[in-house]
Amino acid sequence: MKKVYRDFFFHFDIMAMFIILVAFGSYVLYQGVNAFTLLALFLGMGLYAFLEYVTHRFLFHMKPPKNLFFLKLMKRLHYDHHIEPTNLKLLFLPVWYSLPFAVVLSSAAYLITNSLPLTASFVMGLTAMLLIYEWKHYVAHVSLKPTTSFGRWLKKTHLLHHYKNENYWYGVSNPLFDIVFGTLKDEKDVPTSSTAKDLEGRDRVAQ
Repeated sequence: MKKVYRDFFFHFDIMAMFIILVAFGSYVLYQGVNAFTLLALFLGMGLYAFLEYVTHRFLFHMKPPKNLFFLKLMKRLHYDHHIEPTNLKLLFLPVWYSLPFAVVLSSAAYLITNSLPLTASFVMGLTAMLLIYEWKHYVAHVSLKPTTSFGRWLKKTHLLHHYKNENYWYGVSNPLFDIVFGTLKDEKDVPTSSTAKDLEGRDRVAQ
């Protein structure tokens, strides 16, 4: 069991995000916490939760690109994860994806707020929610049993996404946007997909 926790907390991509969280958190605490910094924190968390759903559904499950470079990119980001769901090398979002993503969003936040403390708090929210996402995703694929019924339900729905039908249950850290966009279904009402483990093969099936 110690190895299960060690594999998560000492994974390079996870450690990098923790360092960013601590660095920005330290800056925010030094500048002073107030209602506005807390609001920025929660906005960052909420935005990441929304983007988690949107990127998973529309980017990671996009039609396989014809361009070889972009196809390899998608294979690393998600396609191969469906082939090997428990492979840790494919499980976590790589830093080369997460960091540019965070830079773009934090730059937009600074342009809107013109405030470094508010931007730092916003980045904290993004990073904290990313780490929550990564933990929930990790738990779904390893031999850890969540302690709460909600956690066990989240794990079950994510495994349904992998082994039942890849077109539903996109939320990993939360089901909110699956509810909003109609992709949260009773498993009995969803047919088993032949391409749940082969996202690249959807074109062949369609033909």
